[in-house]
Amino acid sequence: MAGPSPAGRPSDDFGAPALLARIRGSLREGAANGARELTFGAFGTGCRIAFVATPPVAAAFSTAVLAWVAAFEAKWSRFWDASLVSRINAAAGREPVALDPDADRIFALCHELHFLTRGVFDPTALPLLKLWDWRRQRTDLPTDAEITEAKARVGWRGVQRAPGKIFLPRAGMGIDLGGMGKEYAVDQVAMLARAHGCTSALVDFGADIRAFGPPPDGRAAWHIGLEDPRKPGACWTGLAVLDAAVATSGDYVRKFDAGGTRFGHIIDIRTGRPVSNGVLSVSVLAPSCTQAGMLTTSIFTLGAEEGRKLLDTTMGVEGAIVTETQTLVSRRFHAYATA
Repeated sequence: MAGPSPAGRPSDDFGAPALLARIRGSLREGAANGARELTFGAFGTGCRIAFVATPPVAAAFSTAVLAWVAAFEAKWSRFWDASLVSRINAAAGREPVALDPDADRIFALCHELHFLTRGVFDPTALPLLKLWDWRRQRTDLPTDAEITEAKARVGWRGVQRAPGKIFLPRAGMGIDLGGMGKEYAVDQVAMLARAHGCTSALVDFGADIRAFGPPPDGRAAWHIGLEDPRKPGACWTGLAVLDAAVATSGDYVRKFDAGGTRFGHIIDIRTGRPVSNGVLSVSVLAPSCTQAGMLTTSIFTLGAEEGRKLLDTTMGVEGAIVTETQTLVSRRFHAYATA
């Protein structure tokens, strides 16, 4: 095996300044319900941070958070050509790529999540995601042969990792951090807010949410609505959240229709096809957004029965599974529901 390439060296900014300029161009600053607010576009979605801080703290945090988000997306987005992930994918089947300690930690977390989800979360699912890309205009569906070929290039256990480097052994393999990357970013931004001295904050990146401290409007907790997948745009319930995270997975927005059948964006790597088990959405309340996001995707993929077992056997979390015919909730879900 060839030695590590220089890609991914700690001093590499992966084109973050250009991405930071784009994020700043979308930035809107304001205030609502006693909190300062930042809204901007990143990670392919709308991002909002509501926080309470003194003016000097607010200014420093605002500058720091935009820089952190730009650096993280530039490094980890497969849609950014200069990213570390893009370089790793381009080197698949050819050579390993060097990693800094931060990247080593991210991939160690990926390994842990792969284990905890019984392999349902697989960072190497990119060949299948591309095959079933919901954004693409299409006239037909992937063939069985194409699915089999893509599945053969998926498998986290086959990835070769050592301290300071990673290698995808087969050409055509690819990494995508969907299902944990944005959620991890939410947790890190919440930690950044604490570190800067914000007394409370709610970080919401595309409905992946982490909150800490009491909201400034006098309520005892932050109230987060859960969208009704049967009636998009309306909420079927809400959750009162204090020092916790909420994530939701569903297939009713990011989807395509073919032959009268809806195909969502969540792929079951075991079958190589979009999940189709009657589940419409899964919401999980957990100590961290990374854990909540991992669980929502895994439960959605496993289906209502097996997903409910995973939900009920995971300590410290609550959640709800909305199917075409029913809504299943964990034992203490209603203790957080706001109706």
